[in-house]
Amino acid sequence: MTGMAVADHQHGAPQNPGTVPASADEWFKAGQRTIRQNKFANSLPNLRRAKNVIIFVGDGMGVSTVTAARILEGQQRGADGEYNRLSFERFPNMALSVTASANQQTSDSAPTATAMVAGIKTNDGAISVDQAIARAESSASVTAAHSVKTIMERAEERGMATGIVTTARVTHATPAVNYAHISNRDWEANNSLPAGATVKDIARQLIEFPYGDGVDVVLGGGRSYFTPSTKADPEYPTRVGNRTDGRDLTAEWASRPGAKYVWNKADFDAVEPAAGTKLLGLFERSHVKYEHDRATDPAGEPSIAEMTEKAIKVLRRNPKGFYLMVEGGRIDHAHHAGNAYRALTDTIAMDQAVKKAMELTRDEDTLIIVTADHSHTFTIAGYPSRGNPILGKADSGLGLLGLSPLALDSLGLPYTTLGYQNGPGGWTGGFKRRELLATPSNGGSEGYANATYAGGALRPDLSGVDTANPNYLQESAIPTQGAETHAGEDVGIYATGPRAYLFRGVMEQNAIYHVMADALGF
Repeated sequence: MTGMAVADHQHGAPQNPGTVPASADEWFKAGQRTIRQNKFANSLPNLRRAKNVIIFVGDGMGVSTVTAARILEGQQRGADGEYNRLSFERFPNMALSVTASANQQTSDSAPTATAMVAGIKTNDGAISVDQAIARAESSASVTAAHSVKTIMERAEERGMATGIVTTARVTHATPAVNYAHISNRDWEANNSLPAGATVKDIARQLIEFPYGDGVDVVLGGGRSYFTPSTKADPEYPTRVGNRTDGRDLTAEWASRPGAKYVWNKADFDAVEPAAGTKLLGLFERSHVKYEHDRATDPAGEPSIAEMTEKAIKVLRRNPKGFYLMVEGGRIDHAHHAGNAYRALTDTIAMDQAVKKAMELTRDEDTLIIVTADHSHTFTIAGYPSRGNPILGKADSGLGLLGLSPLALDSLGLPYTTLGYQNGPGGWTGGFKRRELLATPSNGGSEGYANATYAGGALRPDLSGVDTANPNYLQESAIPTQGAETHAGEDVGIYATGPRAYLFRGVMEQNAIYHVMADALGF
């Protein structure tokens, strides 16, 4: 990226705050500096049409995840985490996105991602079809009648280049909404379709994408959904593909002019971007590894930043521009497991991909959006001191007074700063709340109530537990039989580039599509 391009992309965006103010006067001046920057950022809104659009979706990346990742990233660098900012948090435009679907207060990724790329709200489980279709509908003709055209399909109709990068399976809900139309997000390969179904499975819809010259770049996981049950996996030779129709969709892709299929890091690195390149990279049978575990893969896997860089270098060769979705898909999976470490490090990894996209594009012609499809029940709790390790136990600030340096619950046990409202990290048993007492001495005047544990239930004593260990599962208030759930609060939208000023206030999630369409002149 040229010096001019760097200036263009950072134009108006608040810079990394840098050194933490050390006095009231410095804090005051820092506030004044923020106002000057924001005045400049909003003095000349970018009214141009966009040549390119890149949308980053942190799957499950709610506001608390962004905050905790910001703190962790700063602390990992030895900086003040609370004063740190992720790269996209310095974008000049921001809004909140309402994530409720057409039929759910708290949604899954299928309707929320559909909202972003198709401009409508639909039902849970639905992939780029309207809310009038039944989730069990497997007729191709009925599905076609309820299908809604996506931003990727419109881009291909115009002759633009298109691409998908994800750390999940490329057939998973969020990436699939770009190219597939199906009533049930779980129908990723033909073996999962119900008997008598005529609708194409999601993997087949990708390979047979009928718009323009097809999707140009697809990078992520999900290899087994493209290969037959008679073919051994190249990385795990004792395993075979999922498909029972005998088709090897990876071979079908590779047979096209200019097309390449790769499944390991060495082959990925060897791909030289060129005009007309069609690149399919499937680096795991299912989802790719978490960023923390990526180095353990014997065959090697590119990072989300490396995949983003390769995709942009291929797509930008099209003079008509490009559309690219990049998904940090495993943020969501780590949260479902109650594993804050991997959720946050995958968020930081996606932020590195955002930085790479900014380096390779210009603010004057590229709209970059960073958002989430939904949130999680992830919380930042207690009254920890500034600089307290975000993955550690909440401190009390009372150690110098001879009291416990750790915040303690009603049984005298420490707890972590990060936790979940529900999930697999719950302790055994339940708790009850005492009746609210009216006397101020018992907190009644401020609505407080004391809590006690019922039935002999005990939380674990975390005093000797390394809660920063990558494998530690944060506690949850409500133990679940399976995974932690999504959460229904609004999520952030961060944007820079042409028409980014259209993001403001609280917006329904489907408005994201309409901003992209307006920016591209659709």
